[in-house]
Amino acid sequence: MFSAVPLLTLLALSVTGSPVEVRNSRITLPITRRLKSSNGTNQVQHDEARVAAFRDNSMLGQRANIPLENDIWCSLISVGIGYPPTYYNLVVDTGSALTWVGATKKYEITATSFETPLEVAVEYGIGSLSGRLFTDTLTLGDAFTTTMPIGVVSHYENFNYNGILGIGPGRLSAGDVTSNPEMELETITERLYLTDSISQPFVGMFFQPSSRDEPDGGGILNFGEPDRALYTGNIVYTRVPKIHTSSLYWGIEQRITYGTKEILPTAPGIVDCGCTYNFLAFDAFENYRAATGAEFDATTKLLSITPEQYDALDDLNFHIEDQTYTLTRNAQIWPRHLNSKIDGLDNGIYLAFQSLSTPVGSGKDFRLGYVFLQRFYASYDIVRHRVGFARTRFTDATTN
Repeated sequence: MFSAVPLLTLLALSVTGSPVEVRNSRITLPITRRLKSSNGTNQVQHDEARVAAFRDNSMLGQRANIPLENDIWCSLISVGIGYPPTYYNLVVDTGSALTWVGATKKYEITATSFETPLEVAVEYGIGSLSGRLFTDTLTLGDAFTTTMPIGVVSHYENFNYNGILGIGPGRLSAGDVTSNPEMELETITERLYLTDSISQPFVGMFFQPSSRDEPDGGGILNFGEPDRALYTGNIVYTRVPKIHTSSLYWGIEQRITYGTKEILPTAPGIVDCGCTYNFLAFDAFENYRAATGAEFDATTKLLSITPEQYDALDDLNFHIEDQTYTLTRNAQIWPRHLNSKIDGLDNGIYLAFQSLSTPVGSGKDFRLGYVFLQRFYASYDIVRHRVGFARTRFTDATTN
């Protein structure tokens, strides 16, 4: 099923003295969305660097330079490592697969820590992590535990968090082991499912949009059976496309219309919680700009519209197979109560979209970031390689 077989021996050697794993249909954990001081230029540069890194990662085993930190928001989850556990705040990332710990908070060795002879390293657009591969016990929630591989940081640059919880497909770990670039490591979702710790092979994300009362928003990370309290209707899945770049990630194919006007024909792209904005191939982005009448704002690096243009905004529709997911006019704009975070005008209205440097037909024609994910529940099936979406109570919210 998975290709992380070389680590099974290491895991078998490391479980002596570990706590007993607790089986459950699902594990539901709170995500903290940490709002940071920033500006529009920094955020756009962050997203652009991340997008470029995905674009350049065209071969399995080739090192991807993917910036992890979202410059305005960062999604953090508390994970216990070792026994008794030490808790670390790890960045949730759909664009990587390995769990890392020990950057800004030292990794504590306990009776469940097992050091392997393997060196691991990963470079991001804004920095790097390197160190030794361990296996150790991870505690999720109050009591749930499992044993899995982790990268223990011995050196890092330009990374300001305790570590990473990679929830991308396992094939993204190819290249992390420096002595064997083709080796793939088990992800947290794979480990939970292979040990029957969760009943279904899913990992899902739910986000609450930022509001004036709760500017940080919040979210839930859900392993196993999707939690029906987080979405409405049904989750509808689509298979990850086979076009190479999209196939490595949470990839989908979709067509986009503004009202009834097509701005992007059916094309592959990526769902990415590490990007704030939504990105479109540059000609699709220009179609969107022209349809809305927006003007480029040099300060925020976003498209700006007038109140009259906002009132006239049409729905932006994402057609995935026979399903349509709609961003209302409010869902298309940057939260106005956070305009100061991007150096925007207090009464400014900015569309939360950016342009890719590649045209339609490049094989990576869009990237759906946080401004999309805060409106829909997203789920990844690690066995059938599918991505699914469902509406939430915030799909039509007017918090922006």
